[in-house]
Amino acid sequence: MWKDKLASQMDPDVLIIGGGVIGLSIARELHKTGVDRILLIEKAVCGAEASWAAAGMLGPQAETDDTGAFFDLCSASRDMYPGFSAELAAETGVEIGLDRQGTLYLAFSNEDHQHLLEKYKLQQQAGLDLEYLSREQVIDAEPNISPDVIGGLLFSNDWQVDNRKLCEALIKYAAVNNVEIRENTAALNVLVESGRVKGVETNAGPIQARTVILAAGAWSSVVGLGDGALPFDIKPVRGQILEFTTSVRSFRHVIYTPTGYIVPRADGRVLAGSTTEHAGFVKEVTENARTHLGHVAKEISPLLTDSHVTGSWSGLRPFVADGLPVLGPMPGGEGLIIAAGHYRNGILLAPITGKMIADLVTGESNADNFLPFGVDRFLTRRAGVA
Repeated sequence: MWKDKLASQMDPDVLIIGGGVIGLSIARELHKTGVDRILLIEKAVCGAEASWAAAGMLGPQAETDDTGAFFDLCSASRDMYPGFSAELAAETGVEIGLDRQGTLYLAFSNEDHQHLLEKYKLQQQAGLDLEYLSREQVIDAEPNISPDVIGGLLFSNDWQVDNRKLCEALIKYAAVNNVEIRENTAALNVLVESGRVKGVETNAGPIQARTVILAAGAWSSVVGLGDGALPFDIKPVRGQILEFTTSVRSFRHVIYTPTGYIVPRADGRVLAGSTTEHAGFVKEVTENARTHLGHVAKEISPLLTDSHVTGSWSGLRPFVADGLPVLGPMPGGEGLIIAAGHYRNGILLAPITGKMIADLVTGESNADNFLPFGVDRFLTRRAGVA
């Protein structure tokens, strides 16, 4: 697809809309496959939205109560992270903070403990790697955990990464490899003629391109499609995080509970999250969220008190109604590819999304590889097909 060049040598082979971790990962992977002229446009500043606000968890096992195609996609992307991290360090000199200590999922009530046991049984039957820990074993693994803990699950293969360092590395990769980025350039409309993409209308004028990748996160549905709109709606879901700071690293693992999580960083910071709020495009930190997240953190560990809160922020996650990302070509819009709707899993899914989309652009894969994440699932629903 990308080899079908435009006459003008100034036009990009591929135009990417969106400078978050998904768009940046696609740009890197396209460059690595040999695509010459890549242009990424970002409405504001690259990596400054949901990618910056995330906590960087790579926890498909901790976060799921089921298995299936989406779980497999998340697990495959998580498993790419050791190689992905090493490559980025070699390419840019930026260490992205991949921490492979593992993740604990804890129960503090009998009801939550029953759910934990069901989760253990399901994943054990699926042949996944996990371990049940008694109360004593949990406290031995994490001495600063609340003594109210009843039991836990240890997911040794669920990790974390410093999401802000990841964005830094991807932006640096683009800079050192002459991948063009234009910030403060908002996509207004994908230009379509006779069912074929011709480029993108932006706030700075039109840009011609015969391959356009829409990866604009929570703003993807804001971009028009010719005279119409995309057949799916991506809505912003606000998530808020509190940052605690302790003098030394006080926890080894990422720690989940049914009500929230904490993510320890090597420098002593601890992130507590997160909320799920349908508040449109309003990014703010609310007092209700601060109170809730404070309770989440203290339930996990009495060490985390209000006196240790040193920061807070919010971000807008891109959510699709069925909870799955939208990946693959746009039917009826030849040359338009969608990579959006990653919701809570943008950081986790960055490596595999970059690879899948780059392979599609360069002809190494086809649309069938994107089932059940493709656009077709929305078209069949609108047509009344069960």
